[in-house]
Amino acid sequence: MTPRERRLREQAQRHRLILTTAREMAESEGWDYVTTRRLADRIEYSQPVLYQHFKNKDAIVHAVALEGFAELAAALRTAREEAGDPQEALGAVARAYADFAEHGPVLYEAMLTLDPGEDTGEGTTGAAGTPAPLADVLAEIRQAVEPVAAGRDSGLLTEVLWSAWHGQAALTRAGRLRPDPARRRLAALTDALLGPAAQPV
Repeated sequence: MTPRERRLREQAQRHRLILTTAREMAESEGWDYVTTRRLADRIEYSQPVLYQHFKNKDAIVHAVALEGFAELAAALRTAREEAGDPQEALGAVARAYADFAEHGPVLYEAMLTLDPGEDTGEGTTGAAGTPAPLADVLAEIRQAVEPVAAGRDSGLLTEVLWSAWHGQAALTRAGRLRPDPARRRLAALTDALLGPAAQPV
């Protein structure tokens, strides 16, 4: 291994350690507890070393959020591919989304609630600068929607479902919705949007 390769590997390891530790601290104490000073103390690096990787806390949260979207996209893809038919696939994707938000609330908060900081433009797609991992999430939802959209605008239905799933996850976490019928609410939403009664005549 050349000195340059060794240096790049060490940089990648530090980068990974910073993100992993930030997530662990947030899961334990919440994102308000995570500061660059506490993070530097926890990983035993000086703050200048940390700033070589991230310019501030918002940049760290942004990087964590991108990781979360990538993990969510993978979970949705697995749910979709393992389903037996298109209707089942959409239900499986809906449940996978809800489970992800429920079991990783701190990560989900970083993804969709907290200000992720200024995007540098890296890893983005489209005119609006949509982060590539988020685009992957939307693509997975759309792939589950298209087979049952019956000629309707699958992009629009994807946005409606995503916003509804996020709303349910946020309201459930805030205690505004009962947690017990969450699965039935997901099924009712799918039926209302894509069931026979909603098909064009």
